[in-house]
Amino acid sequence: MRIALAADNGHWHKARLLAALRAQGVEPVLFSLADVTIETGGGEPLRVPGFDGALPDGVLLRTIAGGTFEATTMRLGVLHAMVAAGCTVWNSPSAIERSVDKAATSLLVARAGLPTPQTWVVSTREAAATLVAREARAGAPLVLKPLFGSQGEGLALIERPEDLPDAEAVARVYYLQRYVPRRDGLWRDYRVFVCDGRAIAGMIREGDGWITNVHRGGRPLPWAMPEAAAALAEAAAAAVGVAYSGIDLVEDGEGGFAVLEVNSMPAWSGLQTVCEADIAGHVVRGFLAAVRAATRPRLVVA
Repeated sequence: MRIALAADNGHWHKARLLAALRAQGVEPVLFSLADVTIETGGGEPLRVPGFDGALPDGVLLRTIAGGTFEATTMRLGVLHAMVAAGCTVWNSPSAIERSVDKAATSLLVARAGLPTPQTWVVSTREAAATLVAREARAGAPLVLKPLFGSQGEGLALIERPEDLPDAEAVARVYYLQRYVPRRDGLWRDYRVFVCDGRAIAGMIREGDGWITNVHRGGRPLPWAMPEAAAALAEAAAAAVGVAYSGIDLVEDGEGGFAVLEVNSMPAWSGLQTVCEADIAGHVVRGFLAAVRAATRPRLVVA
């Protein structure tokens, strides 16, 4: 199999995925989507470094190279073109687009009938202020999140309309979600890693403040994951269409769980320290099985 691995950022994750692929007898080509070009005029227009005019059979994405909105759009377009040509891409560009956009994720999770904190997405500060005045109060805030964001960056608790930033600071989209406090007062939520439809590992994330992301100082703790949490995470991954994902859950205050977020390019270094599952191994085995099972139409005859 001709396999490509995109892992621009993070030596730890890249090393784990490389080791897992080699353990399966696969030597991948390391590449960056930033180096893929398009050239028309003969043969396959997509030119992927290391494949001599051909396309890989499978692309395993750990990261997408950063850049401007235009650059990111082009790179997602490249992935869509690979999928159209029969290349297996984990996660698919459609899944990435649905999960990186928190509004789309919330919509899909809600349509699937899964529990999730009440969420509102509006495009003007006036609409957001009206919403906050109606729904928030001291001690019962709403959470403002950037529509595109990860690792707990850019979060804010909003109790009053005047707490809202200007529209330009949130790219003219206000994504607001009801804050769900724990009854015991702990700052704690949960991460479940789902791969190929199955919850394979989970952890508690505990912080010294309300933002519990490990990247922001949250502590990963072992967790005997309840069946209900595993089933909910699996259903959330299916609703968004991700092949592998980190699903963030919170207790709903009534003995159950609710879906906070679905991540299509999850980190798992913290989770790996508190679970026995070989996460990279699960990802690689699921990915290679999908590559082997795929049919590959060819759109261009060289």
